[in-house]
Amino acid sequence: MRGLLQCARAPEPMRQDRPFEPGRYTARLMFAARRIQHCQACGTPVDLRIPLDDNRERAVCPACGLVHYVNPLNVVGTLPVWGDQVLLCKRNIEPRWGKWTLPAGFMELGETTEQGACRETDEEAGARIELQGLYTVLNVVSAGQVHLYYRARLLDVNFAPGPETIEARLFREDEIPWEDLAFRTVAETLRRYFMDRPTGRFGVHCADIG
Repeated sequence: MRGLLQCARAPEPMRQDRPFEPGRYTARLMFAARRIQHCQACGTPVDLRIPLDDNRERAVCPACGLVHYVNPLNVVGTLPVWGDQVLLCKRNIEPRWGKWTLPAGFMELGETTEQGACRETDEEAGARIELQGLYTVLNVVSAGQVHLYYRARLLDVNFAPGPETIEARLFREDEIPWEDLAFRTVAETLRRYFMDRPTGRFGVHCADIG
């Protein structure tokens, strides 16, 4: 891992910017349980039903009784900064091939969120960084994901993008390709950063992305 991991200073109190509406996305997420066709333990075709001790539909094995839970996935990444510029990566994979993004990806088993963010930054941008603290926690409920971005200081500008990236490049605020950003969570994180930068006060922003 080329990214350097240091203890981040304690963040300011988390700000809840948008209220979450309970149950709003429940119907949209039912597809997750329905993708499970067979029991992961014994291979028996599963039933879709609400267990007696639960309150939502699950994939349940009628043979061994195993209940299959589908939980949200964590996406971790960084907002790397060099002076007045931020680092973006041009995607070489789907979805959003050719669009610009912050270096980020799915968290792996056996790593912390900080380690995952550093790993993704190394894999996608080949960038050496120093973490400066958690910055955005974004709930993408419709996709069953939580995106966590850390502010980071670039240690140099010698980038070596991996195969998932066409180009890694620094942008000033007035150069950000807003119309060509890959994901709403990336745009949200960048907007928050440019709003906070003049004051030098970077708290932790929490928001819901539809």
